[in-house]
Amino acid sequence: MTSSPYTPREIVELLDKYIIGQEEAKKTMAIALRNRYRRKQLDPEIAEEISPKNIIMIGPTGVGKTEIARRLALLLYSPFLKVEASKYTEVGYMGRDVESIIRDLVEIAVRMVKKELLKQVREKAAKNVEELLLDLLLPELPKKREETEEEETSSNTRKRFRDMLREGKFEKRVVEVETTQKAAPPPGIDIIGAQGGFDEIGGQLSDFFSGMLPEKKKRKKMTVKQARQVLLEEEAQKLIDEEKVKEEAVKLTENSGIVFIDEIDKIAGAEARQGPDVSRSGVQRDLLPMVEGTTVHTKHGLVRTNHILFVAAGAFHKAKPSDLLPELQGRFPLRVTLNSLDKHDFFRILKEPENALIKQYKALLGTEGLNLQFRDSALKQIAYFAGLLNERDENIGARRLHSVMEKLLEEISFSATEYKKKKIVIDDKYVLDKLSRVVKDEDISKFIL
Repeated sequence: MTSSPYTPREIVELLDKYIIGQEEAKKTMAIALRNRYRRKQLDPEIAEEISPKNIIMIGPTGVGKTEIARRLALLLYSPFLKVEASKYTEVGYMGRDVESIIRDLVEIAVRMVKKELLKQVREKAAKNVEELLLDLLLPELPKKREETEEEETSSNTRKRFRDMLREGKFEKRVVEVETTQKAAPPPGIDIIGAQGGFDEIGGQLSDFFSGMLPEKKKRKKMTVKQARQVLLEEEAQKLIDEEKVKEEAVKLTENSGIVFIDEIDKIAGAEARQGPDVSRSGVQRDLLPMVEGTTVHTKHGLVRTNHILFVAAGAFHKAKPSDLLPELQGRFPLRVTLNSLDKHDFFRILKEPENALIKQYKALLGTEGLNLQFRDSALKQIAYFAGLLNERDENIGARRLHSVMEKLLEEISFSATEYKKKKIVIDDKYVLDKLSRVVKDEDISKFIL
């Protein structure tokens, strides 16, 4: 479970399928992640000395900062966590401390590892479930196969039922299944765990109480089809080694983890004397050892942060990267500026990416039997109106397209069930009719993000 050995060029090409423009940011991220793969090919002595080149992304909201990092994490099987710097406080203040970032990242890695291991044991679990279902369907037959005439008959009956089960002839048969449920820990544990440095203690207490509480056996009637899914999950969980999960998750976090720290500009600049920003330079000081490389205690084990990639991002309208603590600036040696988006970018965003908005709406309304088509002239008009609203009101980048599209297709979405296998073509006239009044009426346009 390591990052795939894509070349930087291949990584950029993969990102181009989902993100329009921002070539500099894509290249910088591609090189940073390729260097991880290169480091894993080295001798441990040299590899330990090579630290990741952390990155600061500078650019307004909605231009693709988070999406670039998130897509890369998906492509390269890396635990990814996005946090907002302004949500953390210095140790000693009420709120979450920065070390909880690593604890959250490990939890994500645990889920990823467990998901992969479940795939590996699924075939064996399915065989076990088949035997359990046969026991439910044939409770009176003995399981042991002896050479007696009675046992041979039982064995033949079981074989016949097995064939019928595989053919799906028992899917609607009702059986009574005994499932295992762990009793819930007493309330209050999560409250402890939510307070800054108490995260780890809260997790340990929760595990402690969960281990002490007895498992509950519950019998429930359900169809064979439903029982198969319930039993499959239980059997798969039994086949997984929890210690191996923890070990793999810690290793994956340390070598492939990506932390995206958004709104880093909100904790830069002069220190406030009171109010919510009182501890922002303190947050920077707390972030420093984590970004430099430290060991964080988690309920899954000790996690070293030396080789976790940290990507910071911010608009930096009021503050500058140089307003950050000099030591913290030094731990983010790479800086890339992302460009604002204009109507030409919006047109490409609507049409080209694999997850383009147009494709999403066509698929959504297609579930109602509606064939929705968009002419290029319509897409250009949508892009024009989105750009105009960004210029006149707050510039929220590509996010403006979501609100414009919702307004444009509001009537069609509302009445979609009334169109039976009908084709609707959206052209520039339709867009002008639906959006021109909104753009002209400033009071209305303020409600469209």
